[in-house]
Amino acid sequence: MIRIGIFGYGNLGRGIEAAVRKNDDMELKAVFTRRNPEDLKIRTENVPVIHVSDVEKFKDEIDVMILCGGSATDLPNQTPELARIFNVVDSFDTHAKIPTHFENVDTAAKEGNKTALISAGWDPGMFSLNRLYAECVLPDGKDYTFWGKGVSQGHSDAIRRIDGVMDARQYTIPKEEALSLVRSGVNPDFTTRDKHLRECFVVAKDGADKEKIENEIKTMPNYFADYDTIVHFIDEEEMKREHSGIAHGGFVIRSGKTGFDNENSHIIEYSLKLDSNPEFTASVIAAYARAVYKLSYENSFGCKTVFDIAPSYLSAKSAEELREKLL
Repeated sequence: MIRIGIFGYGNLGRGIEAAVRKNDDMELKAVFTRRNPEDLKIRTENVPVIHVSDVEKFKDEIDVMILCGGSATDLPNQTPELARIFNVVDSFDTHAKIPTHFENVDTAAKEGNKTALISAGWDPGMFSLNRLYAECVLPDGKDYTFWGKGVSQGHSDAIRRIDGVMDARQYTIPKEEALSLVRSGVNPDFTTRDKHLRECFVVAKDGADKEKIENEIKTMPNYFADYDTIVHFIDEEEMKREHSGIAHGGFVIRSGKTGFDNENSHIIEYSLKLDSNPEFTASVIAAYARAVYKLSYENSFGCKTVFDIAPSYLSAKSAEELREKLL
């Protein structure tokens, strides 16, 4: 059994707990929280909830630690710190900062002779793989990624970190005219702003400067500065009533040409329609936790991404079973 630890118990942490139940070769060993452990109730019986300050005491009891913090402020510090002690997987999703995060985690994991995998999920993650496969298959072409409509956990978390914000939801919405152009095969050139709209619903704390909050959102680098962004201020009741779901999805499309004279056109499209963004993300992470576990036994230390993992390492099936049933 692969012994799993969960570090952080929000929406993603709960999703990991559910995903572990779906995998017969995994067991949940402990949940770590910054809150008072006595106040946190989980769904799995006989699994302890531990304060994060005691995490090192479990270094010999956990095979893979799954980090469920936010990419804005948690994971840049937590993943390198824990990668010296545990094999780890995170879902770091600030695309522009992935190279720096990789280097920091790689250094830490090699120091501790541990295996780490960053940026697991659906984007980065599954969408990243589909961009890679499509580019290799159609080298003469262009790829496009559209997200939504749906709630972005990372962007919502980034807004909640702003001073004066009590709660927030951010919806990423593809612009239909851009999506239609891509599917027509004309290979348009887009700016970041051309493809998506970001719509934010924010509950401000009493007395907070809403104008300042809105400006911080719209100018936030890597999250909102390059997009058309709409900010709505609402109350707690409306947030609970209208924005409690966490659906998401999106499309990866590559349009390309083949033939000596580029006479034939092709479109590859991969899409996801998700009722629960965190639960699907958690399911991807669980599969990659298995791969990390296998690699650690091969002494393949340091940091990895989804590009470095052979597909068979994600599966609990043997190589023979995979050839017989899926190939």
